[in-house]
Amino acid sequence: MQHANSIFLEARFWFLMLGSVVLPFGIYAMLMLKRAISRRTVLLLGFALIAIAGFDVYVLQKLSQAAARSPSRFDDALFAGEVSVALYLLPALFAGLGINIIAHVLNNHLDAAERRFARQQGQDDEDLAP
Repeated sequence: MQHANSIFLEARFWFLMLGSVVLPFGIYAMLMLKRAISRRTVLLLGFALIAIAGFDVYVLQKLSQAAARSPSRFDDALFAGEVSVALYLLPALFAGLGINIIAHVLNNHLDAAERRFARQQGQDDEDLAP
């Protein structure tokens, strides 16, 4: 096996590791450790998680194409075989987390807007309960 032509030595692989592990977990840690955070920041971090997931899928596609041309059988088995489906689970997880964060912010915003509207119209807040 030739290590000089391995996918694991390419910069794209290390960008994938950065995008799949370091950045999303860093964002998640920041969200969990902050005592107070603005709605706008949470929304931007949710969009960032989705963008990172898209970047990861793009890099995975490029790596699978490069692995198909690589003489290394391990690269081919990991990135171009059936095992490659498992590599897409982490980007899917972070995209789902980003969507949930965005939905949370939007739900809170809409709830507050409904309460403001009800106060302006002179209605009780209980009238808004489902």
